[in-house]
Amino acid sequence: MYSVWAPLAENVELVLQPAQTSTGAEQRIPMTREADNWFLAEVPANPGDRYGFSVDGSPVFPDPRSKRQPDGIHGLSEVWRIDKPRKQLGRPLRGEVLYELHIGTFTPEGTFDAAIEKLDELKAVGVTAIELMPVQPFGGERNWGYDGVMWHAVTDVYGGPDGLLRLIDAAHNRDLAVVLDVVYNHFGPDGNYTGVFGPYTAGGSTGWGDVVNLQGRDSDEVRTYILEAVHQWTQEFGVDGLRLDAVHALDDTGAVSLIEQIRDAAEPAWIMAESDQNDPVYTENYKVAQWNDDIHHAIHTVVSGEDHAYYSDFGTVEVLATTFQRVFWHDGRYSSFRGRTHGRPVTDPELWRFVTYTTTHDQTGNRAAGDRPSMNLSVNQQLAKATLVLTSPFTPMLFMGEEWGASTPFAFFVDHENEELNQATREGRMREFARAGWDPKEVPNPAAEETFRNSVLKWAERTEHPHAEVLRAYTELLEFRRTHRLAEAELLDIRWWADGEEPVSESLAGVNPTVPPVDAADELAHGRWIELTYQAPESLVKVTVNLADAPHDRLGLGPWEARYSAQ
Repeated sequence: MYSVWAPLAENVELVLQPAQTSTGAEQRIPMTREADNWFLAEVPANPGDRYGFSVDGSPVFPDPRSKRQPDGIHGLSEVWRIDKPRKQLGRPLRGEVLYELHIGTFTPEGTFDAAIEKLDELKAVGVTAIELMPVQPFGGERNWGYDGVMWHAVTDVYGGPDGLLRLIDAAHNRDLAVVLDVVYNHFGPDGNYTGVFGPYTAGGSTGWGDVVNLQGRDSDEVRTYILEAVHQWTQEFGVDGLRLDAVHALDDTGAVSLIEQIRDAAEPAWIMAESDQNDPVYTENYKVAQWNDDIHHAIHTVVSGEDHAYYSDFGTVEVLATTFQRVFWHDGRYSSFRGRTHGRPVTDPELWRFVTYTTTHDQTGNRAAGDRPSMNLSVNQQLAKATLVLTSPFTPMLFMGEEWGASTPFAFFVDHENEELNQATREGRMREFARAGWDPKEVPNPAAEETFRNSVLKWAERTEHPHAEVLRAYTELLEFRRTHRLAEAELLDIRWWADGEEPVSESLAGVNPTVPPVDAADELAHGRWIELTYQAPESLVKVTVNLADAPHDRLGLGPWEARYSAQ
C-alpha cells in the first residue's frame, strides 16, 4: 500500500509504473485523505515498482520517504525492501578506533563494493570502525554528502541500499563496526521536494539550507520522519553508530530533545554529535559522544604554526596542555574569533565520549585548497600529532589516508544539476575563504570534475617512501593503544614547557590537583615540549613529544620526535 503525508494538499494522485506489467504503462490513482493528513492508495507496493506523487495537479515528485532513487533525486522512487534485518555488533564506543571515509573518493571506483576490498588493510592498521560520510541521495554524480535529500534512501552513485548492506555485512564479518554520518539540520538545495507535501522546514536559514521544522505546527511528523530513518539505519541495516551533523543548527528548544529521541531509537548504537557550542550537555546530560575540535585546533596550531581564523586563540603549549586536561579550551573563555565568551566547562569528564583527531573531512576540506596536514608537515610532525591523539583516553578518529600521509588533497566538491547552484556554491566558498584570510585564487572550482578526481586516494603510494614509514608508525601506535588499553586510561600528570613563557599558567593551576606545575628549575624545563602520564589498567604510560624544530638533548628527542612507553 502507498502512503504519503501531505497536510498542505487538497488532492494527491499516486503515479505508478508497475515493474511487472508488459507495457510499463503509467497509472494515475487518486489517493484517499485520512484524518491524520496522510493520503493512502489501496494498491500493493511491489518491489521494483516505480512511483511518485502529484499534489493538487503538480508535476510528479518522488516520495520524501523513498528507499531508493535509481534515476537520481529528480526521478521516480522505487519500492525497495530489505531482505532481512541486520544486527548491530552491540559493543560500546569506548575502545573503538574510528576511520572517517568518503565512499566516492576512498577508492578509484568510488563504490561500496570497492570499499569492501580495502577493509582488511584498515583492520591490519588497527582500525575497529569505519565512519561513512553521508550516503543519502544528492544532485549529480559527486558530492560530500551534506547536500542530501530523501533521508531514508541511499544514493545509487555508490551502489544503492543493496551496496550499503553488502559493505555492512563485509565489515561485520571482519568485526569492524559501521558508523553512518547523517544530516538532520537541513536539506540539500537540489531535489528537496518536501515543501510540496508538508512543513518539513520552518523558514530561516542554517547557512546551508532552511531550518528543519522541529518546533512548529506539524513538527511531530517531521520528528517521526527523522526517527524512522534512525530506526531504519540502526535496527534494520544494523549500523553500529550515527554521527549527527552540526546539532547546533537544530531548532530544538523543546522539553524533549531530538538528540534524546535519536539516542533511544538507535539503542544500543552509538550517537556522536558534532557541535560548535563546546557544551558538555551532550556527553553529561544526553550521554552521547561528541566531536572535539578544540583538541584538534590545539594540536594543529602548535605543530603547523597556523593561527588565523578560528585557530587564533590556539598555538601555545599551554593551550594544548589545558585541552588535554579540561577537554575544551573555550569552556567559558573569550573567543577572539567569535568576539564573545564561548563554551562551558566539562564537569564529568568521561574522556572516551569525546572523539578526537588530527584532521577530519572538515579540517582538511574546508581549507582553501583542501590540502592535508601530510602535504605541509614532515613525517615527524605528522607522527607527533598522531602520538598525542592515539595514546590519549579520548576516542580517536583517523581521516582516510591519514595513516600513510596521503599526498592527495581532499577538496570541497559538488555536482549540482542546476548550474546556478554550482556558481552560487563557488562564489560562496570564495567569500568564506576571503573572510578567513585565505587567497580566493587558491580555491578550486567545487563543480569541476578535476577537483573531485584530485581528491581520490592513491592506494599504491602506501608502500612508497615516506608513506610506508608513516603507515608503520600508525600501526605501531594503534597496537600500543590496544595492548595497553589506553581507552581505559586516566590522565595523571601533564608537564609542559614553552620557550619564553612562564612554565605554569593560571588556566592550569588548581584545576586538577594531580597535575603539578612545572618547576622552572627542573633540568628538563627548557625547549618546547609536552609530557603526559596516564594510568592504564595494568601499566603506567608516559608520552613525551618534542614540539620544536630543534632537537632536545636532555629529553633525547629529535625535532618533532615523540616517544611513548609503558611500565
